[in-house]
Amino acid sequence: MSTRKTILRPAGVLLAWLALGLPAGAAPDYSIKTVPDQAPPKELAEPIRKLLDNRCIQVQDGKGTTLVEVWLRKEVPAKATPEQVKNGLTYREVPSSTVLGAMRVVKQTSDYKKQKVPEGVYTLRMGIQPMDGDHQGTATYNEFCLACPAAEDKKPDLLAVKDLRELSAKTTDNHPAVFMLFPGGKDAGASPKLLSKPGGHWALFVQLNVKAGDAKTKLPFGLNLVGVSASA
Repeated sequence: MSTRKTILRPAGVLLAWLALGLPAGAAPDYSIKTVPDQAPPKELAEPIRKLLDNRCIQVQDGKGTTLVEVWLRKEVPAKATPEQVKNGLTYREVPSSTVLGAMRVVKQTSDYKKQKVPEGVYTLRMGIQPMDGDHQGTATYNEFCLACPAAEDKKPDLLAVKDLRELSAKTTDNHPAVFMLFPGGKDAGASPKLLSKPGGHWALFVQLNVKAGDAKTKLPFGLNLVGVSASA
C-alpha cells in the first residue's frame, strides 16, 4: 500500500499575498494534502463506505494541522438528458439527498451558518436551500452538502427533504449542518485543490465522476470548508 503524500497549495494564493504586501515565502492560511490510499472511516455504514474512493483529501491550517478529511464518491448518479451531459452538468442534475462523500472532522469546525460541527465522521449529502423568506439572501449559492452523523446514516438511499433535514440537524442539535457548494467551473480539475474565495471562504475544488444513464461524464465540484455566511 502506497504511503506517498502529495501536497497541493491553492492556486493564485502567492499573487494574493504579494498584493497585500506580504513576503513571498509566507504560508497561506490553509492548504490541502492528498493521501492516495487511505480507506474511508470505519465509522461509516458499509453500504455507504463502499461507494467512496480511497483518496483522502486533508484540509490543513497554516501550521500543518489537519482540520478536516474528505472522501468523495467514486461515481455520482445523476439524472440528465444527453443534451445536458453534452453541455455540462450542474448540481441540479444530482438528485437531492444523493450521497456525495464523507467527512471526518478532526478538530471542531463550523458550517456555513457558523454552527459548531463536533469532531467525528459525517456523510455528505446533496441539498438545495429552500426558496423561502427565512433563507432569502443568506447564501451566495443555493446548493449545499448537508453533513449527517455517520452513526445515524445507514443506507445511501435517497431521502425525503424533511428526513434529510432532520438527519443532518442531529449534527448540531439545531439546524441542518450545511456546507455551501461553489460552482466548480474551470476551478475544478482532476486533482483536488483548495482556493481562496471572497469573504474569507476556502473551498475544495475537484471534478466528480458522474454517471447519467449510460453516459459517464464529470461534474465540477466546489465544497466550501472554511468561512461562514455574512448573515450568520
